[in-house]
Amino acid sequence: MGQLNWASSAAPSGWWAALGAAGEASRDPPPPAETSKLRNFAAAMETAARAEAEEGPPVASSARDPEEGGAGATRRRGRHTGAPEVSPFRAGGEMCEAGEGGCGDGGRPARAPRGSHPLKCMKCKEGPPVLIIRVGDAFCKVCFKDYFVHKFRATLGKNRCIFPGEKVLLAFSGGPTSSAMVRQVQEGLSRDAAKKLRFKPGIVFVDEGAVCGQDPEKRREVHSQVELLLRATGFPFHLVHLEEVFDLPGSILRSISHNATDDGQSYKEAVDGFIRRQQQSERTWDSLPGQLSELSVRCPPGKGAAEVPGPPAVSHTAELTHLFGAVKTLTAKEELLQTLRSHLILHVARTNGYTKVMMGDSCTRVAVKLLTNLCLGRGAFLAGDTGFSDSRHGDVLVLRPMREYSAKEIAFYNRLFGVPAVFTPSLGTKAPDRASIHRLIESFLYKLQSEFPATISTVYRTGEKLGTTPRDAGGDAEPERCLLCLCHLDTSVVDGSSLQSTLLSEELCQKLPPSAGSGCCGGPPDQTGCCRSSPAAGAPPSQAVLLPLLCYSCRLTVKDMTCLEPLPPYVHSEAERRQRRAAMKQEIQEFLLEDGEDFPAS
Repeated sequence: MGQLNWASSAAPSGWWAALGAAGEASRDPPPPAETSKLRNFAAAMETAARAEAEEGPPVASSARDPEEGGAGATRRRGRHTGAPEVSPFRAGGEMCEAGEGGCGDGGRPARAPRGSHPLKCMKCKEGPPVLIIRVGDAFCKVCFKDYFVHKFRATLGKNRCIFPGEKVLLAFSGGPTSSAMVRQVQEGLSRDAAKKLRFKPGIVFVDEGAVCGQDPEKRREVHSQVELLLRATGFPFHLVHLEEVFDLPGSILRSISHNATDDGQSYKEAVDGFIRRQQQSERTWDSLPGQLSELSVRCPPGKGAAEVPGPPAVSHTAELTHLFGAVKTLTAKEELLQTLRSHLILHVARTNGYTKVMMGDSCTRVAVKLLTNLCLGRGAFLAGDTGFSDSRHGDVLVLRPMREYSAKEIAFYNRLFGVPAVFTPSLGTKAPDRASIHRLIESFLYKLQSEFPATISTVYRTGEKLGTTPRDAGGDAEPERCLLCLCHLDTSVVDGSSLQSTLLSEELCQKLPPSAGSGCCGGPPDQTGCCRSSPAAGAPPSQAVLLPLLCYSCRLTVKDMTCLEPLPPYVHSEAERRQRRAAMKQEIQEFLLEDGEDFPAS
């Protein structure tokens, strides 16, 4: 191994000392082939060392990727590929001189590290980026706003659901998504907008403080904050309390049929008519009466039409607290709260003439809802629960224009452009991950998203491929709908179905009353019929009436209640009305004609 001492001094002395020590440890001289390989290897190392000395020392970098430049990356390459480690320090720990290797002013400038973020905006190629949405998608502040605004209007434009001049109700919860949605509508209706929105917006806020355990003082504080924020928009708004569900009519649980028309043709005609009216108004703008009529249409900020109710009745607050106190699990409470909230928003829309309702569901929220509804037995209704539009109510169409935005995009938009929001606690606030199915799915997806950034988008894109079943497309006979969620009933028992197995297991697991006689199931001898066809022992009288009118998921929610009497009166009244209609139909069934039959000849 003494042949290796001819190596150049440009290479680190520690490397050759290690090789020399290894050679002295070997008693037998290496074969000629091995000597040739070592000589070639030493020559390659000498060439690499000279190249590093000419280029200068590597610049320190905090990048963790081995492909990125930096001292850490150079050390990793030295371990894996055998390249020597080059340091700007001498053997004694002193810095090298300016003329020795490019560390001073006379050498070549140090190479800039290839960081993990680009230096220019990907759209304008000029401005400095302020955020990275995805890997490689860096935006400056101006381009990010254009991107955000364009996505919102493109989502509305490609679906063609909102006609010009329609009244649209914006569901505002105070959170970041609904706040960003209100800001988008507000900017779309401004005079400076390039392509102005053509509908008439209104805002609704539902106060749920009684359910979340807020005291009256805290509820008044949140109420004043929301009122101040909504008045600044200049739109008409409606502030309602969740306690008002006890005053809703039974008609809120009925789906009003809507005449189906050619949406493409009617939408085009509506747009053309709106443009003609707008041109006529522009021609009359020069006259003083035209100016006054135009100015009287828009209300200045803070002067818009508003419905600000007083505090809710104490009796209704007690009834609402008693209702949610009768629910055993947090999962059932969240499902019941969502149902009552949707009923109240639907009532506000119908009483004020709104034909569309915009909900603030982001892409992240839609992905969480999709997996949650699968776990809750709502797989048949995923298209309506997570899609862009939901037409289960008939006359009022529910839209989700924010479902294309991730929670990250919304958070950055609100931060960069100062979108105000109001924090309102929910039932799941400060609850552990396993407190409910909703919290468990949310925690699972967020943790998986932190390790695999494409998790949320993959779940969301999978849900986009879902569609309504053929029975949802319509028909001559109106299908039966769930009493609470107004979806089509999915409880028709088919031989061999999973629902049949579930119902059979529940029936077999029920405890039968102890034997007290010789009749059927231990009943008296003169008992008629079988007691197994009656409701379960100890069940409230209304359970036998209510359960057949519910879908599978709503049945699970009702079964988690200790009693059904605290439910709002409109639920019981509608259930009784449907029961009477079903009994009447059963009585006159033999006199009804089937589809396709004619009257008998006289």
